[in-house]
Amino acid sequence: MKQETGRYEPYNYFQLMEVSLRELLVEKGIVTEDAIAGAMAVMRARGPERGAAMVARAWTDPAYKARLLENGSRAAEELGFEVPGLRLIVVENTPETHNAIVCTLCSCYPRILLGLPPEWYKSKPYRSRMVREPRKVLAEFGLKVPAKVQIRVHDSNADMRYMVLPMRPAGTGGWDEARLAGLVTRDCLIGVAVPTLPKIPKKPKPRKS
Repeated sequence: MKQETGRYEPYNYFQLMEVSLRELLVEKGIVTEDAIAGAMAVMRARGPERGAAMVARAWTDPAYKARLLENGSRAAEELGFEVPGLRLIVVENTPETHNAIVCTLCSCYPRILLGLPPEWYKSKPYRSRMVREPRKVLAEFGLKVPAKVQIRVHDSNADMRYMVLPMRPAGTGGWDEARLAGLVTRDCLIGVAVPTLPKIPKKPKPRKS
């Protein structure tokens, strides 16, 4: 049997810093390995539910929407979602403007509200192409933005995160916040998709006897 050999890949700078800091904190008794593992498990399990709840509240409460657009971090805290150590900016889609989010340097992203970023968000093609040809990139995601609609691309960084406030779909009058939040996906909050109503399956035609 052929023996498999692994390939050695040294840590990059950030991986080395993370390991060194984690080991130092554990050695000093400031945190435990179990506490770190538990926090990581919570982060991995988190999805876009918090961001979706903020959008649903903005769709139903004009006063909250105004506060959300003025100060995203503070509006998140109103709903019990802390955004520590960074500034959250929420950008609103309108019939004239569509917004999309990118991080050209690495993968800065509001994880506390959207969960872990998808692999494509961290990829070099997305990070470079979204700022150069956003309309084409969005079309590859299945989102065709009309030529008359302006596309604005927002570049996140270490101190500042962006989140998109998509437009509320037509036909959702009278819906409560929980139902509205169910329409808002992670991709909607990044700006590579828009909320849509679920398709109602067509009833099969009765067979002629």
